[in-house]
Amino acid sequence: MTTRTTTVRLPLEPALPVELAQELSQRVYFVSDTITGFSLVRSADVITAVDVDVDAREETAVDTAGLTRRINLMTANDLVGQRITEPKVVWRAAGPGPVTDVFDELVARGGAVEAGEGLIGVGEPVLSLMDHLDSLLRALVAEEFGAREYRYPTLISADVLRRTGYFESFPQMVMSVSRLHGDIDSYRGFLDALAGGDDLQSALGAHSGGFDHCLPPTMCFHTYHQFADAPLPAPSAVVTARGKSFRNESRYRRSLERLWDFTIREVVFLGTPEFVLDARRRLMERAYGLVDALGLGGRCEVAGDPFFLNDTTASRAWSQRLLELKYELRLPLGGEREVSVGSFNYHEQFFGRSFGIDGAGGEPVFTGCAGFGLERFAYAFLCRHGLDPAHWPRAVRAAVAP
Repeated sequence: MTTRTTTVRLPLEPALPVELAQELSQRVYFVSDTITGFSLVRSADVITAVDVDVDAREETAVDTAGLTRRINLMTANDLVGQRITEPKVVWRAAGPGPVTDVFDELVARGGAVEAGEGLIGVGEPVLSLMDHLDSLLRALVAEEFGAREYRYPTLISADVLRRTGYFESFPQMVMSVSRLHGDIDSYRGFLDALAGGDDLQSALGAHSGGFDHCLPPTMCFHTYHQFADAPLPAPSAVVTARGKSFRNESRYRRSLERLWDFTIREVVFLGTPEFVLDARRRLMERAYGLVDALGLGGRCEVAGDPFFLNDTTASRAWSQRLLELKYELRLPLGGEREVSVGSFNYHEQFFGRSFGIDGAGGEPVFTGCAGFGLERFAYAFLCRHGLDPAHWPRAVRAAVAP
């Protein structure tokens, strides 16, 4: 079977304001897995169409009408009702010197290894730098909050993930785990299929099931499960964990910015709204100080999550920004590019209610969390300071590359 790449234009009805370009761009690849590239078509102050590169079989015509239907279904559901707002910046600092993307040099030196689609292994100096940044974050939350640390399993129950609302909010990101059916006929059938030359994917599909576990998209869901269906043991709690998180990034995968498999340091706050909001504020201020001490520069701004195809996507995106439920700490990578290395979130009583976690008065607790992507953090550091430790801040050089 041979494929060809064809570019087709998908008209948007109605056209979208150019201010929604980023929101549109982060959803296009999820419209169809045949889309391999795209560009937005603009006229004056609106986006009128999307030009998409499509992989298709040589003997098959591209289903332009079907792609147009799908992209307009997505825009009508997720974007048309969104209100336009300027991102509110709550902190900004300039860093020293230029910022240059070092990913290609990192790969050439063996410091990053592309292991597969969305999968990148890291060596030195990224590995030690990630560990050092994590140690700084871990010490910070221990000192500021007396946080209790846990190490959670890699897998998470699909039933637990459903209680979080993740399936309904981000179906495009879900990564599930399966296994062969647990009987000898299934094992034998699978082996016979392979011996007979069947395609591996077909053989697995025919003999697999048990989609009762998923790869966790973040660490905090484990924490809510830990405290589920019981009163909070104390008026408030702070938990921290480091672990692997997984999100299907489709073709948005790129360098160390956006991985299907990444490492996160998470901090979770549970208690009264006053406690959670104050703890989030304190952690944000400590994070700004850490960024300054590392000589990075960047900004923190009100942000939103990429809700997808939910009936309330547009209204949820607006209310999330209006109520300032989410902030992102963004650092430059060079040129126009930047990356979010941390987010600070306030969930009100959503997870307390979903997981049956009660406060002292019997009402669902309030929660908040912060997550720091360690690969991204290390990458932003290297783009600012370069790969030569001689140019790093003295304290980092002493800890990582003495």
